[in-house]
Amino acid sequence: MIAEPRLIRLLMHLRRSGITDHRVLGAIERVPREAFVPDAFLDQAYEDIALPIGHGQTISQPMVVGLMTQALEVGDRHKVLEIGTGSGYQAAVLAKICRRLYTIERHKPLLDLALERIAGMRISNITARWGDGMKGWPEQAPFDRVIVTAAHRGDLPPPALTDQLAIGGIIVIPMGDEKRNQRVVRFTRTETGLEREDLWPVRFVPLLPDLPDGEDGGPSY
Repeated sequence: MIAEPRLIRLLMHLRRSGITDHRVLGAIERVPREAFVPDAFLDQAYEDIALPIGHGQTISQPMVVGLMTQALEVGDRHKVLEIGTGSGYQAAVLAKICRRLYTIERHKPLLDLALERIAGMRISNITARWGDGMKGWPEQAPFDRVIVTAAHRGDLPPPALTDQLAIGGIIVIPMGDEKRNQRVVRFTRTETGLEREDLWPVRFVPLLPDLPDGEDGGPSY
């Protein structure tokens, strides 16, 4: 399969931006981003920008997807928990390089649409649920890796997520106030606690508890 010019340009941009893990780049190359972008934005599918997907959510820019995936240091034997399925794009990328991915989304219409896309690509190592991502997925714990695709206020990740992380496991999570003073942070769980490493500034929607009221039945895009 010959990659189209837009994808080639994007991959070159990602390499220049510091994404050097060939497994991450290969996963991004094999997952068609246009399949996860609303029709109104198809012409921007391979631009390095975030795009709206409805319900106040976005599909992250490819550079952020690549950098966060690279920071997670995922191996092919790892069990990964994703908080915030969104469009399903990050999940599809992770599924290419981990053993099994568990993903949670609080917006049911977004989850249903993401699962349709994933099924259409015949990706078989993703399990999803509708629920409060801040509670994690205790029935499937422990996880080797956890990735959060929304910004959490506070100095530490939600306790349920770190409790469900295996010793030696890594969680990558945006931390900070909504749309300002946010940074991606990597925590490694040790026998005695969490080791923190601040990575780079980002802008994510906030990580919220519980389930939303008054869902309108589908994405607005």
